[in-house]
Amino acid sequence: MKVYKSILYCVLSVFLSSKIQAQFISIDDAKNASELVNVLTNNSSCLQISNETVKGDTHTSAKNSYGTFTNTSSNFPFKTGIILSSGSSSNASGPFIRDFNDGNNSWLGDTDLNQTLNINSVNATVLEFDFIPLTNSISFNYLLASNEYQDNYPCEFSDGFAFLIKEKGSTNPYQNLAIIPGTTIPVSSFNIHPKIVFNDGCEAKNESYFGQLNTNPNNNSPINYAGQTKILNATSSVIPGKTYHIKLVVADDRFVYYDSAIFIEAASFNSEIDLGEDRLLASNNAICYGENYIIDTQLPPNYSYNWYKDGFLLPLETNPSYTVTSAGTYTVEVTLSPSTCVATKDIKIEYTPQIELKNSSLSLCDFDGNEKETFDLTQADTSIKNNNTSLSEITYYENILDAKNNNNPISNPLHYTNQTLTQTVIAKVTNSYNCAYYAELTLNVLKTDNQLPANIIIAVETTNFGGDNNTATIESISNGDFEFSIDGIFYQKSPEFTKLAPGNYIARARDKSLCTESVPFPFIILDYPRFFTPNGDGYNDYWTIKNLNTLPQATIRIFNRFGKFIKEFQSSNLNWNGTLNGYLLTADDYWFNLIFENGKSIKGHFSLKR
Repeated sequence: MKVYKSILYCVLSVFLSSKIQAQFISIDDAKNASELVNVLTNNSSCLQISNETVKGDTHTSAKNSYGTFTNTSSNFPFKTGIILSSGSSSNASGPFIRDFNDGNNSWLGDTDLNQTLNINSVNATVLEFDFIPLTNSISFNYLLASNEYQDNYPCEFSDGFAFLIKEKGSTNPYQNLAIIPGTTIPVSSFNIHPKIVFNDGCEAKNESYFGQLNTNPNNNSPINYAGQTKILNATSSVIPGKTYHIKLVVADDRFVYYDSAIFIEAASFNSEIDLGEDRLLASNNAICYGENYIIDTQLPPNYSYNWYKDGFLLPLETNPSYTVTSAGTYTVEVTLSPSTCVATKDIKIEYTPQIELKNSSLSLCDFDGNEKETFDLTQADTSIKNNNTSLSEITYYENILDAKNNNNPISNPLHYTNQTLTQTVIAKVTNSYNCAYYAELTLNVLKTDNQLPANIIIAVETTNFGGDNNTATIESISNGDFEFSIDGIFYQKSPEFTKLAPGNYIARARDKSLCTESVPFPFIILDYPRFFTPNGDGYNDYWTIKNLNTLPQATIRIFNRFGKFIKEFQSSNLNWNGTLNGYLLTADDYWFNLIFENGKSIKGHFSLKR
C-alpha cells in the first residue's frame, strides 16, 4: 500500500565512487510476453505454453513496468529472470535511492488481485498465459522487493501481489500461490518484516522469511528497493494434460508511491514431479525401521520411467512408483509424452534405528481352580522393551488389529484377568520418532489339581501382647518363589504381617513357580488384660492370658512388684483371682513370666484394682 507522507524527503543519496563501481542488476524492459515466459520456462518442452499476454505502465513514454534482468553481484540471489513492478522496471537497478518512485492514477489496478487480497489496487503489472503440464506439480522461485521497507511503513502499509492459478474456463476463484509456507497468509512487506523500531514501530512478523534491508547508505544494493524477502517458492499440484491459466500480478494499494517488484528466477517455472518431501531423521519424518515406503510419481503409466538409487540404475524398475526397502537417495527420470522431454526428481529416504523387542510371558497358578487369575502385565515391561529406556510406555491390547488401529487398549494393565488358560496379548511401544513396534505377551494359568501340600512353612515368629498392633513373620524353606497368607484369601510377597489383633490364625504359603501350596500352619497371637478387679461382681474378676488354652504346655508365673513369687499355674488352669493362700492381695502392679514349651519366655505386667 502506498501513502503520501507529510514528511518532506528532499535529500537524495549521493553516489560515492565505490557505488559507481559497484555491480548492479541490468534491466531489459523491451521484452514481449512470449519472451518473458520463455525466460521463466527456459523454453522447456515439458510445458505447452499459449496465449501469453503482458500489460503494465501505460503513462511513461518508452518505459515498461516489466522486463528481464541480469545480475552479476553476489549480493543478489538470482542471476537472471524476469521482473514485474508497480513502477518502471528500469528503475529497479541499484543502488537504493530513497525516493517516492513513480506512478500515475490513470494506470489502473487489477480486479482479480483486489478480490484475492481484498485491496483496492492501482498501477498493476500483469503477465498471463495458458499452459498444459505433463507432470503433477509446477513451481517457481521468486522474491519480493519493496520500497515499503522504510521507516515504520511495514507496520501499516503493503503493496499487493499474487501468483494466481486456476483451470482454464473454470468459474471457480483463483488460487494464490504467493503465500507464506504452511499458511494461507499472502506474502507482503506487512506480513514479512523484521522488528521495526522507527517511531512506535512494531514486532517482527515471519522474520525467518525476510532477506535484508538495503537502506544503509554504505549498502551497495544491486537493486533500487529498500528491502527484500528471502527466496520463496510458489508451488501447486496440477493434473497432467489439463489446461491451466496463470496470472502473475503486482500493484500498489490505493496510493501510487513507493513501488514494489517481483523478481522471478529464470527457468524456475516448469513441470515438476512431486515425490513428496524428503523423509529424514533430522526432520523427524524418517521411515520406521522394517517398513516399506512407496515413492509414487502419480503420473500416467504410458510415460517412460527409469529409477536410480544413489546414482545407480535399477534396471528392472520401470513403473510410475517404486517401493523402498532401504535408505538412500532415489531418483526418477521420466520421459514425458507427447513432448518426449525428460523430467527428473530426487528424494532422500532415511530409516529410524532398529528397535528389537522381546516376546515375553507371565505365569500364575490356578490355586482356586476357577481358571481365572489377575495379572500385572507391567511386570513384563522391562523384558519386552529389552531394557531400552528410550521407548514409550507400553500399551497392551487383546489383539494385533486393535493394537495397530489404537482401538480398545487394556484399561488397567496392573489388574488384568485372563480370558483363557493360555492367552496372548499384544504389547505396543513407540520410539522417539513415533514408530510403533509390537511384541507378544503370553499369559499362562497353571493348573494345580494334582499337587499335594508341601512342608514349606518352618515356623511363625510372633510378637504378642501388643493390643491390635502385633506382628507375625512366616519362616519358610529357602528355595522357591513364595507368597504368603494368614487368612487363605489375600496373598502377599512379604512373609511379615503387621497390625494383627489377638486371635487364632493359619499361615499358608505357596510356591508360584511350582504351583504348590503349603500344609496349613496354625499360630496364635496372645494378649492379656492390663488390669482386673476381683471384687465378686462377675465382671473382670479373673486375670488370664487370652488364647493360652491353645498352648497346653505353657506355664505362667506371677510376681509382685518387688519380685516375690506369688502364683504359678499351667495353661489348663488359666485364671488367677488375686489371692495368695486364701488371702486377698492388695491393689498393686504385678508381673508375670509366660514360659512356652520350647523354653522361650515373655514377660509383662498388669494391675490389680479393688
